[in-house]
Amino acid sequence: MGNRLSKIYTRTGDDGSTGLGDGSRTGKDSLRVEAYGTVDEANSTIGLLLASEIPEPMRELLTSVQHQLFDLGGELCIPGHAAISDDDVTRLEQHLDQYNAPLPPLKDFILPGGGDAAARCHIARTVVRRAERCTVALSRVEDIRAQPVRYLNRLSDLLFVLARVLARESGHGEVIWRHERRNA
Repeated sequence: MGNRLSKIYTRTGDDGSTGLGDGSRTGKDSLRVEAYGTVDEANSTIGLLLASEIPEPMRELLTSVQHQLFDLGGELCIPGHAAISDDDVTRLEQHLDQYNAPLPPLKDFILPGGGDAAARCHIARTVVRRAERCTVALSRVEDIRAQPVRYLNRLSDLLFVLARVLARESGHGEVIWRHERRNA
């Protein structure tokens, strides 16, 4: 393992810059910092979801996802580094298919909610979507591999399906958007 932090504050960022994983410095408001910072935020929201009562297989999956998000953040923090593979994306797709298979097909939009764990899962989903948008924005101006964007895209889809599962398993059920509510 690399350097351990013995002192949390360094004062090196007081000028509005931060160090990247390759030792270079960039503005704290750069697209790169926004992208890996939002991935970190997404990871934290999954940690909040893991503080809820969820089934053990889902807990194991989400813990694995947290490790991969940490790797993905590292990839974005170190220009030229590769950490997320096509296999990582494929594994998300397999879990997505597994959890989605028993669910009824969607006929309506679902509102965030459906119990504590499902609501937390929806929050995680929206933060992952923002991380995806930030990473796409970064990819427009710097060389970013396709795998991080694809991973974030599949992860947000997976979190949507997991929220559906959690809402149903909790007994709260899914919250369906009522588009005809104004006429009722």
